[in-house]
Amino acid sequence: MRITRTRKAGTRLAAGVLTAGLLVGLAACTSASDDDSSDGAAVTAGPDGTDDGTTLTLWTRAPLEKQAKLLVAAYNESHENQVELTVVPNDDYVAKVGAAAGSGGLPDLFAADIVYVPNWVQQGLFQDISTQIDGLDFKDAINKGHLAAGTADGKEHVLPFVLDLSMLFWNKDLYEEAGLDPDKGPTNMTEYVANAKAIQALNKPDTYGTATGLNCGGCLVFTWFPSVWADGDQVMNEDGTVSLLDSDTAKSIYASWKDMWDSGAVLPSSKDEAGPTWTAGFTEGKVGQMFYPATLLSSTTGFDVGVAGIPGPKGGASTFVGGDGIGVSKDSKNADQAWNFLNWMMSEDAQVGVLAKDNDVVSRSDLANNEYAAKDPRLVTINEVAGQGDTPVALNFQQAFNAPNSPWLTLVRDAVLGDGASVDTDNDEITAVLSQ
Repeated sequence: MRITRTRKAGTRLAAGVLTAGLLVGLAACTSASDDDSSDGAAVTAGPDGTDDGTTLTLWTRAPLEKQAKLLVAAYNESHENQVELTVVPNDDYVAKVGAAAGSGGLPDLFAADIVYVPNWVQQGLFQDISTQIDGLDFKDAINKGHLAAGTADGKEHVLPFVLDLSMLFWNKDLYEEAGLDPDKGPTNMTEYVANAKAIQALNKPDTYGTATGLNCGGCLVFTWFPSVWADGDQVMNEDGTVSLLDSDTAKSIYASWKDMWDSGAVLPSSKDEAGPTWTAGFTEGKVGQMFYPATLLSSTTGFDVGVAGIPGPKGGASTFVGGDGIGVSKDSKNADQAWNFLNWMMSEDAQVGVLAKDNDVVSRSDLANNEYAAKDPRLVTINEVAGQGDTPVALNFQQAFNAPNSPWLTLVRDAVLGDGASVDTDNDEITAVLSQ
């Protein structure tokens, strides 16, 4: 396996604003697609694609490097086709894709943060692979959030590459010290607040009840949206053009976090945390409970960890089904061979034999309780909660939520660090961006 790295990999969850390079690139590729002059070879081979020794190129962003390397290595070992993987720093990925889109230089396959997928599909960066996906006998078991994000005008363009779920993690050792049941996590936000305060009452040096990223729009989307869904509410309308984050449910969530912040139960550095180290406190055993990425379960060593879905104010459980989708680029002349990789990637050999074996989440619900997950009940829980989660779809998601100084970030900071009086107005600002 040959791997190219453009420079030191970044690890921020929330990417930067859309760059001029991306906008120019997307405009150029849109013009090209309008006259149907793309020279990309449409997928036409049989259900398995073509495995004839072709060299394929694949790009991924740095946070998914581990899973991408495992998948590529396993594919290359078992196929005549060979995939050359390029790992791009997270903060550079959007600009790199945009520049390549404008110049006709996209790789055969590329992965994209699932919140970018709807926009990039609309701009014509991915080829239509509906026929191939419809031909999979396990299609109904594929994560629906990722498929929906890549669907436009009834045509599907991406499959799940790697799923990253937000889950409730708690430190069983700290729970036990605080007199809490170490085998039972909070089932609603009232219990979450009470448990955070109980851990804070231990008065252990540098130890806090909970933590989050209050200056990281992507972190907050990933971990707070599920609390809304758990109570049966939505964060946006179906078209992704109206924000519903001024609902009573949402306001109750903000109030819970403000209560914990004002009481000192939130890790103080959470106030300025912009993403790079937002999980560090829990990983180091210094935070009692946290809404946390499931992909980092293996990093929690040295103490026992409980895992559950993220609760809402009244209860329930949900998760943000994040991660990346992957598809065949508009510029690929090896579409049949690229489909061969995608088809294999969704197979049991890859989902269980590669991803589940490495404690990663599978993208097929019919493989949730596999031989590797069965060895750790927490992995079964993570796989099962994936089916209860959601992936929000909006063309302007990045600008409304993930970008630095996004209106979503303003809303949360006003609600938690301020007096909370501007939620309605701040929500209107989110809608203004979504509806542009």
